[in-house]
Amino acid sequence: MHEHKTKETDADVIRFIESVDNPKKRQDAYILLRLFEQTSSFPATMWGSGIIGFGSYHYAYKTGHEGDAPLVGFSPRKAKISLYFATGDDARGPLLEKFGKHTSGKACVYINKTEDVDLDVLQQLIRQSIDFLQELYPDKK
Repeated sequence: MHEHKTKETDADVIRFIESVDNPKKRQDAYILLRLFEQTSSFPATMWGSGIIGFGSYHYAYKTGHEGDAPLVGFSPRKAKISLYFATGDDARGPLLEKFGKHTSGKACVYINKTEDVDLDVLQQLIRQSIDFLQELYPDKK
């Protein structure tokens, strides 16, 4: 069976943020840490070696693949900051239109810095993603 690489760990979130080389990305990581914790009401935990996640859910696909993932999260990557939201939430589009300067993929939204985006809209994106996943996977951990 497929082994999921990104698992929740007991690594220290603050130590991870302090290891971010770029001082601006490190400052933004602290801003995002507070915002995600306050908005999600979940404590921050490390997922794998580079994702700060909030809450968790257990998913199971029709293919038989299953695992655990954070409800929402972020990672201060070298190139851009990755924001992790639910895959398949088509209702996210209208919020992203108001979000500010970003690019997006299937589940990730990428920003350069927090000043480029509307943090109130980010809070709405966080809440919407959590609600979407908790409705889709009601047996959360």
